[in-house]
Amino acid sequence: MADGAAGLATDGEDHVTVPLGLVGLYWLRLYMPLIAANLPQAPGNRRGGKGLGFAGPGWDAMFDQDVSQRDLRIGATFVGPQAAAIQAALKDAVDHICRMPATFLTYPGGGRILDCSRSTGRRPAGSFTLGQEALESYGVMRVPRHLWTAMAQLACWIEPALVSEWTRLVRTYATSQGRSTESDVIAAAMAWSDPDRDVAISRSIAVKMMQGGREVRCVWSGKRLGPQNLDVDHCLPWSAWPCGDLWNLMPADRTVNQHSKRDRLPSSQALQDASARIEEWWSEAYLSRQDGLLPGRFLMEAQASLPALSSRADIQLPELFAAVDLQRLRLRQNQGVPEWDSRR
Repeated sequence: MADGAAGLATDGEDHVTVPLGLVGLYWLRLYMPLIAANLPQAPGNRRGGKGLGFAGPGWDAMFDQDVSQRDLRIGATFVGPQAAAIQAALKDAVDHICRMPATFLTYPGGGRILDCSRSTGRRPAGSFTLGQEALESYGVMRVPRHLWTAMAQLACWIEPALVSEWTRLVRTYATSQGRSTESDVIAAAMAWSDPDRDVAISRSIAVKMMQGGREVRCVWSGKRLGPQNLDVDHCLPWSAWPCGDLWNLMPADRTVNQHSKRDRLPSSQALQDASARIEEWWSEAYLSRQDGLLPGRFLMEAQASLPALSSRADIQLPELFAAVDLQRLRLRQNQGVPEWDSRR
């Protein structure tokens, strides 16, 4: 959350407050592929979610309704039985988080590290969108500012350590059950997202625009693109910050993307030079479409993942662009990601 959804956090003097529903959402998203692969998550957990405190009827209903890990993202909208299943699964996850880890994670001298305040607010029936209001309806969690800041700045080093320890625990549980585990199976289940799948919507939109006779240009070079030389580039590179949000996916010439920019950050000048083309792409591909869900998803994703972005529904594109530039600067300062200058 600190690395990829900081926009949903509210700053306080000593703490950062985050929606409890967001904590539950990430909890479900992390556990789904592990449990689907029957990788034990507790000594007595041998198959599926059996024996896990958060895997109740809502959890089972999500699988029955074919909800996948990657469906559980900010801005997604669900209706009917899927909406009911996700609401129930989130409630069970939040109940478990407050009852177990938030209670038993304490400072050496005593006292909870993570303070939770539950909410019993009613959620709408029929349709459910994973946005800030819905996620806050479950309550809030207060995270010490120093911990939040460390996780935001050092995420690229902290995460591998956590994944390594989680993998060790899975193997320990499996061994105690007389089972063996394949390293590649665990690694695949630990992956947060799939970059190839994440770009599919943006690629489809670009191709349909071309087929309809509309120009699609490389945001970096201005070159007109066709299906044969179209790449979808992560403006802020996936290798440094795994973000598949729509705002971060942009059409690029394949040669520029794969042989020039690659996995580097655009320099401040490169980003400014591309500003008009980037804003035009955002407008044409996402915000001006007849699909009523896509504009909302675009804005919710941006508000969740980008810093210092207003929560208003009428965000202007220059405001969004400034937030992207600020996140670019943070990645440069925190991780030392190499820069790419489009003029060289």
